[in-house]
Amino acid sequence: MKRVVITGLGAITPLGNSVDRFWQNIIAGKSGAAEISRFDTTKFKTHFGCEVKDFKAEEYIEKKEIRKYDLFTQYAIAASDQAITDAGLDFKMMDETERYEVGVIWGSGNGGIGTFEEQLKEYHKGDGTPRFSPFLIPKMIADIAAGVISIRHKLHGPNYCTVSACASSNTAIINAFDTIRLGKAVVMVAGGSEAAITEASVGGFNAAQALSKRNDAPEKASRPFDKARDGFVIGEGAGALILEEWEHALKRGVHIYAEIVGGGMAADAYHLTGTPPDGLGAALGISKALADAQITAEQVDYINAHATSTHLGDISELHGIKNIFGHLPAKISATKSMTGHLLGAAGAIESIICVLAVQNDIIPATINTENLDEQIPTGLHIVLGEPISQTVNYALNNTFGFGGHTASSIFKKYEG
Repeated sequence: MKRVVITGLGAITPLGNSVDRFWQNIIAGKSGAAEISRFDTTKFKTHFGCEVKDFKAEEYIEKKEIRKYDLFTQYAIAASDQAITDAGLDFKMMDETERYEVGVIWGSGNGGIGTFEEQLKEYHKGDGTPRFSPFLIPKMIADIAAGVISIRHKLHGPNYCTVSACASSNTAIINAFDTIRLGKAVVMVAGGSEAAITEASVGGFNAAQALSKRNDAPEKASRPFDKARDGFVIGEGAGALILEEWEHALKRGVHIYAEIVGGGMAADAYHLTGTPPDGLGAALGISKALADAQITAEQVDYINAHATSTHLGDISELHGIKNIFGHLPAKISATKSMTGHLLGAAGAIESIICVLAVQNDIIPATINTENLDEQIPTGLHIVLGEPISQTVNYALNNTFGFGGHTASSIFKKYEG
């Protein structure tokens, strides 16, 4: 099968609206959490989240077009435009047949939930007459971001959306990887976006006892593995990666960040929202990714854990990791301690973190964690407080979603 490399990155995140800014803040250990500005949270149990700040859609989209797109699609357009530019791709210079070999696979767990809420509110304010926007359906459906990216750049290759809850964008990246190595495309735009900091989302996650309620100190609320953790911090944004067939990238003479070498997907088959105590689904996904990459657990230097800061999920994942890695020295960190949980977009921004960790030989830290939970299996190396400088030849990215979906991807230092 064909080799696949990463040639472009793009990011719209709670820690910055460019890859450079995002990475600088990750290494600096910044938190993106603050009081929610989108709606009045007074009556909600949780008052904070990790919102994207200072996003200007008009920098990417014509003003008259903005109203056609939900915020999750606007984020997708911005991040994918950044990645395409970063990869030095000018699709206008390609003839149509070349663009037959360029596709988009984009993940989102919630799609245009903000648009859906707004339209229902307007309907119920009225007299019952169904006055809905003609853009309601295309703004709401989760697959529209993939479609809009392809329309925007006239890309005729494989095009669809992956929906596997919080594993959505990692699943998209794995699918894009498979598409290229099987010879069905030469370039794929892959990633995910989410704009689910809405009343229904916050209220729903509160009802499920999933969100942190540390309203007095939002920036310290996401504390994976800490015995005082009380739930995740909801986030939003987008991450985009350009995956490219290796020889195609060489011919273009572009910068190569890293190589993607493995992907594994599995299922917990356990519970609607919970994870099995033994971490079976996580372990299966990780082992499949290792087998796909044709490497052993001993070769992995860094694991970006899914670790959302929930009581059951964090420990379940670590048991799954322990089952595969035992007492091996792979370093583990949970960057959601800084970004919050971007739901369907989490896998994309965390893949970017893995790619940059491999390129720069830096392992980001887990912030806010002060007292490790006594239930954590022994022998695991969790990076706390400050990043570590060391050689990172292989990085593993874990993502898991409601419904028991698990997806793990592996990135390798590019060696030509």
